[in-house]
Amino acid sequence: MPRRAAAALLLLMLCLGIRTQAAGGSSSINPADLREWLQYLASDELGGRAVYTEGLGLAAAYIADHLRSWRVTPAGDNGAYLQTVRVRSVKSTSRSSLTVQVGREMRVFKDGEGVTFPKNVGVKRVVTVSRVNFAGYGLDAPGAKYSDFRGHNVSGSAVVFLGLDGPKAIDAGRYRRLLGGRARSAVESAHAVASLGPAPSTHRDHPPGPGGQTAPDFVTSQRLDLPISPAPTGSDELFEFLFSRAPVHYDELKRRATGGEPLPFFHLDDVTLTFTLDNDYQVTRTQTTQNVVGLVEGSDRTLRSSYVAFGAHYDHVGYADAELSADGRRPSAPGRVTAGKEEDRVWNGADDDGSGTVTLMALARAFAEGPRPKRSLVFVWHAGEERGLLGSRFFADYPTVPLDRVVAQLNIDMIGRNRDDKASEANTVYLVGSDRISSDLHQISRDANAALSTPMTLNYEMNDPGDLEQVYYRSDHYSYAAKGIPIIFFTTGLHADYHANTDEVSKIEFPKMVHIAQLIYAIGRRVADLDHAPVRDNKGPRAGTGTR
Repeated sequence: MPRRAAAALLLLMLCLGIRTQAAGGSSSINPADLREWLQYLASDELGGRAVYTEGLGLAAAYIADHLRSWRVTPAGDNGAYLQTVRVRSVKSTSRSSLTVQVGREMRVFKDGEGVTFPKNVGVKRVVTVSRVNFAGYGLDAPGAKYSDFRGHNVSGSAVVFLGLDGPKAIDAGRYRRLLGGRARSAVESAHAVASLGPAPSTHRDHPPGPGGQTAPDFVTSQRLDLPISPAPTGSDELFEFLFSRAPVHYDELKRRATGGEPLPFFHLDDVTLTFTLDNDYQVTRTQTTQNVVGLVEGSDRTLRSSYVAFGAHYDHVGYADAELSADGRRPSAPGRVTAGKEEDRVWNGADDDGSGTVTLMALARAFAEGPRPKRSLVFVWHAGEERGLLGSRFFADYPTVPLDRVVAQLNIDMIGRNRDDKASEANTVYLVGSDRISSDLHQISRDANAALSTPMTLNYEMNDPGDLEQVYYRSDHYSYAAKGIPIIFFTTGLHADYHANTDEVSKIEFPKMVHIAQLIYAIGRRVADLDHAPVRDNKGPRAGTGTR
């Protein structure tokens, strides 16, 4: 083409706003766009994007407007980008009970009379377990070189454990999250069907709510008609009967547990536990917020009916509405106040999770404007993560695409900084959960990283079952993992501004965000083009502390 003609064509393209570089694809992800979008979403104008606020609504509209401009298909309610999330306050009336049979003797313990069930026990049903194991403290803490489950198979059994403060072998303060999550870990990691632990030492009634009304028993965005694994706590009276024919009697076990001494593992022979789960639920209040959902349809006629899901939460914790006190303190702050920054009343949430929000926007554009993979891609900006995974739990129970056709979910939460702001972490990203449900997905992520022009350092410390912060359970990917969907959670870890009023755009490492976004793009494309769904072999966390 003659030089003058080429110049004229280039001028025409610029005038018409046509891209002169290849549209879409990972090359379209750049620091300038991420910065532009984040400067608005993490601005004071949005007031910290707390759930149920106008600021979060403005953020949702901003995301939806961009999806529309990129021709990402709306995949929320009624052909729109928004999915209404219903959050219900619930009062629970319990008729649940635990029947304990030891040999030929049988006793029934009603809820509140020797046994205490959670306020939400799920759908009404009866669960009978004839294989019962006493697993000491019920603790799996590899980081402290301690595990009550090592060498023991409790799959399909009911797990009983004691000791509120755990063994002396660990620091209870450091491991408080693991101690608090023992019932969940027994079911999800050790594949037990139920658990029975010690009752807390004190009982707290629900405090009055606004206007003197009694607070709800629980708040949820999930369905109330689904099964939940039984996880009650027991009294001395119950345990005395349960262990009445055990190799070690309860008085001795309680003495050892109180002193943090080693506890044995043994089977409770000729014992059957019957959990009768029977609660009535009364919804006393319903609040609404919105997820933002977009879809990029796949190119393959068969595989386009299955999906790779990408997610991030776009909410944060809000702002302080109270004025400074006489001594310069900020009362009613929604998070930590950084010393010397008491005047700053907005928690901007640039990293948490503004970084994930804008990275997800970049990924949606990259796939929408670039070559389409075989599978379809669904992008969900979840609301209310900071209030208990509200948006992701709702989407998992009320999906806008068939959940059984979602082959994997890739979640992004806090990827804009270095862990503890260490320069040595500049090329590091933490992967959580990649190997727990699907070894296929784990290998795909490693292969995709190795193929990058500059591979990243993949750190699996937070995937360790002994992770002190129990990160695996604390972001939106867990709502999908709980449904059996293979997940990967991408994060760069915590820093001094986590949930502080100084988590601001000026501290974000945009080139690093681009690098991580390109890795996620590469993983997502490989999964979307795979001729089979990643195998769900549920081998559990194998990559952990020390794995790179």
